[in-house]
Amino acid sequence: MASNIAIGIDLGTTFSCVGVWQNGRVEIIANDQGNRTTPSYVAFTDCERLIGEGARNQVAINPHNTVFDAKRMIGRRFDDEKIQEDMNHWPFKVVDDGGKPKIQVEHLGEQKMLTPEEISSMVLVKLKETAEVYLGQQVTDAVITVPAYFNDSQRQATKDAGKIAGLNVLKILVEPTAAALAYGLDKNVKDQRNILVFDLGGGTFDVSILQINNGNVFEVKSTAGDTHLGGEDFDNILVAHLAEEFKRKYKKDVMSCPRALRRLRVAAERAKKSLSSSTRGSIDVDALIDGIDFHTIISRARFDELCGNLFRSTLEHVDKALMDAELDKSSIHDVVLVGGSIRILKIQSLLQTYFCGKTLNLSINPDEAVAYGAAVQAAILSKEPSFLIKNLTLIDVTPLSLGMRILEGSMSIIIPRNAPIPCKKANEYTTTVNNQMAVDIYVFEGERILCKDNNLLGSFTLTGIEPAPEGVPKIEVIFDIDANGILNVTATSKKNGCTNSIVIKNEKGRLSTEEIELMIMEAEKYKAQDEKQRSNLKARNILENFVYDMKQALDNAGERLNQSEKTIVNHEYDLVIQWLDDNHLAEKEEYEHKYKEIQNNVSKLMKIIQ
Repeated sequence: MASNIAIGIDLGTTFSCVGVWQNGRVEIIANDQGNRTTPSYVAFTDCERLIGEGARNQVAINPHNTVFDAKRMIGRRFDDEKIQEDMNHWPFKVVDDGGKPKIQVEHLGEQKMLTPEEISSMVLVKLKETAEVYLGQQVTDAVITVPAYFNDSQRQATKDAGKIAGLNVLKILVEPTAAALAYGLDKNVKDQRNILVFDLGGGTFDVSILQINNGNVFEVKSTAGDTHLGGEDFDNILVAHLAEEFKRKYKKDVMSCPRALRRLRVAAERAKKSLSSSTRGSIDVDALIDGIDFHTIISRARFDELCGNLFRSTLEHVDKALMDAELDKSSIHDVVLVGGSIRILKIQSLLQTYFCGKTLNLSINPDEAVAYGAAVQAAILSKEPSFLIKNLTLIDVTPLSLGMRILEGSMSIIIPRNAPIPCKKANEYTTTVNNQMAVDIYVFEGERILCKDNNLLGSFTLTGIEPAPEGVPKIEVIFDIDANGILNVTATSKKNGCTNSIVIKNEKGRLSTEEIELMIMEAEKYKAQDEKQRSNLKARNILENFVYDMKQALDNAGERLNQSEKTIVNHEYDLVIQWLDDNHLAEKEEYEHKYKEIQNNVSKLMKIIQ
């Protein structure tokens, strides 16, 4: 096995997935529960931290300390309207920490403030460990996917999460491109084909148009989408509808009770999924509030009506992607569906009608395709020698226009959206005041004419410009985007060579290098705590198994023990059970001591009854 083996990770809003290229093919790796996808949930309790299934399974009883949807927060500022909107639906508390969103939880009796990057890193650690168990070796290199429409800050923040998790992120790969890789290898495409990837997941939506040439060149022509549209939004609409129905019937407000709201959401999500195969879905929640049982039915038609505006909005992004790629509907050879939410039949129907009855491509696993493509890219970057992938080439694009602020606050675009990356472009500017010796460079991304309507990525000042009348100095500004879509900006005074530059970071709520280093140390502490907890639980299980085996053996002893001896064993059993109930947070050494103690007390009797 290659020592530099690299994995591919689909870091999803609701579920994540990990794969690896091995023995000439991609293997999607099952977690310790045997599942090929892992919930992107992290939970904190008085005694442990849970990640994945364990966290998701206890969310109804521990809603305030179970965190999900970190992908919806990553790379955003606290005052972002999307975060403010989502906070109405999250049972956990999100607070403003210097403009950055932080999640407040209780863990081991202490209050913790965690960034979305830290929560995402915990999910990444779980996937990393899953891969290491499967491969039997340590893994450090990875390709991590993001939605195509993630902006620079969101991509950088995702890369930070990988670093906190102890991963060397080889590349940030956009999800539709990853899915296209999976499609291209699955179909063994040889001729030129235009494909449209429609990727609707739990929290994000992308539509990308790619051209595949000769089966080995994957060129992104355009991308569009919404980083805040997905299954979670459909769930929110359905939950609000059900809560209103409950309030109308019973005069009780589910929205004011986090635990009841979470239980209703679980039932709503289950009903939503059932509507993909049935025309009616049932919602059954016992004792939702004040002992009141809630039973109702949602029809597929009603659900489609409730979410109709959101469903139809996806087609606007398809329109935009086709326009940017300068293609019409008839030029698309295949419409490839990716993401869990594409199972909603109304969405498939709308899309098929849009493409004039064209058969949609459902041949690749919508839950695993992105991780599959990420694993392929990881193998390419780790120089996997397989002939199937060694000649594959990916040509990506930047999702948003990039430029700088000029006179009267307008935006001068230097790199237009959907420009192939990596790329490097330059524009020349000048001063606006006589004898101006410095200029401020403000870097923005977006499509609006005025900078105030776009996203500020960062800023810096170029000093040392030689005094001259306005309009005389020549200042060259260079925008350089690397293969990960991460931007470097340089400004140079052409007369004297004075220069300054910025790698876009620390704006828009990004973490500083010091913060990342601190979080890496925190991650190590969490790892140590988890290992200690596993050790404690193992010792507790040994003790519990022994006392329950002892009880079972006593019940089967019959006449081999007299009544006095049975009383001794029963007494020891009762003492240990009571001790276990009173000492849930005991240390490994305490459990081991108690185990030896009871063994000594009943060893002679156990020899008789075993």
